[in-house]
Amino acid sequence: MSKILGIIAEYNPFHNGHKYHLEENKKKSNSDYVVAVITGNYTQRGSCSIINKWQKAKMAKENGIDLIIELPVIYSISSAENFAYGAIKILDSINVSNLSFGAECESLETLSKIANILYNEPSEYKSYLSTELSAGLSFPKARSNALNRYMNSDITKIINSPNNILGIEYLKALKRINSKIEPFIVTRQETNHNDKNIKENFASSSSIRNYINTNTNYDLLKSVMPINSFNILIENINNGTFVNNIYSFEKEIMYVLRKMDIQEIKDLPDVSEGLENGIKKAANSCNNLTDFLSKIKSKRFTLTRIQRILLYSLLDITKTDMQLSKNIIPYVHILDFNSKGKELISEIKKSNPNIITSVKKFKENCKDHNLVHILEKDILATNIYTLGYKKNSFGNLDYTSHYK
Repeated sequence: MSKILGIIAEYNPFHNGHKYHLEENKKKSNSDYVVAVITGNYTQRGSCSIINKWQKAKMAKENGIDLIIELPVIYSISSAENFAYGAIKILDSINVSNLSFGAECESLETLSKIANILYNEPSEYKSYLSTELSAGLSFPKARSNALNRYMNSDITKIINSPNNILGIEYLKALKRINSKIEPFIVTRQETNHNDKNIKENFASSSSIRNYINTNTNYDLLKSVMPINSFNILIENINNGTFVNNIYSFEKEIMYVLRKMDIQEIKDLPDVSEGLENGIKKAANSCNNLTDFLSKIKSKRFTLTRIQRILLYSLLDITKTDMQLSKNIIPYVHILDFNSKGKELISEIKKSNPNIITSVKKFKENCKDHNLVHILEKDILATNIYTLGYKKNSFGNLDYTSHYK
């Protein structure tokens, strides 16, 4: 059986840090193939990709990824836990051998220890967590404090680092499904996930997106991105087929929230403790997202959580949909591949029959109504995404766009 390396990423956009991570992966894993599960047009922190999923997949392919698979939108905009769970289920379903992830922490043992606590939830830890939540803290802050108390050690820096958080959730997901996938870490280079600065040859995705939104000359980005990725990005900027951020859908979101009643808002994932009332009140009294977010964001409800709720409303994703996502093994929607990836597709079809190379054909022939339902969310998400383009908007791209 072939040795397959799995990577989970957003590539928003693909930069030198990703290239370094990929090259180190290949050295460490000695794999026959490299597969990446990437987010589509929307991201885990409640925003959107700067370019569409096929363009991100093209960047990945041109930089050495053999097969690129879309993480369905219902997972890609979920909490870190469900984001990781969806991606790991896909990788496990195609018999991936190893999982590599970037992290600020160099110790897999430390991250595994934390993952074990969060997976098993010892009674003492649960008691600490309940106490912290009762104090009105957000869940991430309450969990961090509870872990500090349970482990009798200050791990705040570890548990608050974005890539460490996802890494811990990957490890939890592997335990949850009893996967045989072996994980390893490649530490991040030069910049942190949310670093806003351009530093020599490395920059975070956040800093690149921030630079694009605040500058008109993009030549500096050539030093922090592979030239093929840079060229794809610039082509999309020049064509107007790029999207700045969630604010590109400001009017659509405000319209949807004003149209929804209290119960419909309450049925959105991550809405709890009466938040639906505050959301409805703010939607009716604010004309823009900046004012709306400032009214809703609090110590209890983080900005990321609120932004994810906005995307749930925009994309018509409910708590029932979210629960469904936890109970299924997702399809494998292929966005792009190289010659090696083409070989691999034939192999993985033996372990997972739900391979999508044509959305139209899959939707017509699939007998699993749950998978079709999740796929319809992806189709809608793509259609709405193109409304954020600076020039032309295109519908039904999931039917007409594909790898080349």
